[in-house]
Amino acid sequence: MQAKRIIPCLDVDDGRVVKGIQFKGVKDAGDPVELARRYNEEGADELTFLDIGASYKSRATLLKVVERVAREVFIPLCVGGGIRSVEDTRDAMNAGADKVSVCTSALERPELLSEIALTYGSQCVVLSLDAARAGGDESGRMTWRAYSRGGRVDTGLDAIDWAVRAVELGAGEILLNSIDADGTGAGYDLELTRRVLNAAPVPVIASGGAGNIDQIAAVLLSTAPGEGGDAPLPGEAPGADAALVASLLHFGITTIPEIKKHAQSKGVCVRW
Repeated sequence: MQAKRIIPCLDVDDGRVVKGIQFKGVKDAGDPVELARRYNEEGADELTFLDIGASYKSRATLLKVVERVAREVFIPLCVGGGIRSVEDTRDAMNAGADKVSVCTSALERPELLSEIALTYGSQCVVLSLDAARAGGDESGRMTWRAYSRGGRVDTGLDAIDWAVRAVELGAGEILLNSIDADGTGAGYDLELTRRVLNAAPVPVIASGGAGNIDQIAAVLLSTAPGEGGDAPLPGEAPGADAALVASLLHFGITTIPEIKKHAQSKGVCVRW
């Protein structure tokens, strides 16, 4: 079994880490360099930096933070927010990023995924997919729609269909953000995670909703029951390849070693 990853997420705005609920009501969570240093020492497998302002000014501030962090930590760094071109990708890479995350820019110009993949390789392209439940279809099966602009704009696109198309265009990984679960502590959207895992043949990072270490282990170990409450069918994808964690870590509720120890006790293969 491939080792699952624990990835702290640093949502950065004006040089500070912030955290909100369902993409709203953000509050200060600390200094990004200090947090990055701590998570590196605790054994984080990667770090994700998301510029939630995504303006030119805020992106420049974020890249300075990435430069400072890259000098001190030796784990992969993913940078997202405001990446609109191959040139923006180059700037992020030069600052120390190993890969970039794109959301709105890819929805507005899907060929951007191909352009970055052709220049830097698919392994450097992460599709950030902000998805929210849209109710059931004619058969009663739950659907999700992809959102842009930090979860503010409903694109009308089916989130699962968009995940598949993005991979075809060059995305090598999917950062799956549940808008409904974000910051609630109610747990990851396991059904959404299962649907994307089964549809897209690339690693999937589950994000949004972690309220305790049991929920982190659950999203890494297994997926939601199938339609009608049945267990996942044989051959369906196992749990997420990685879990993004923010509030639980930023506010001292748990630590990366505690998360990994608990996940391992539940049968999850983790890196030490």
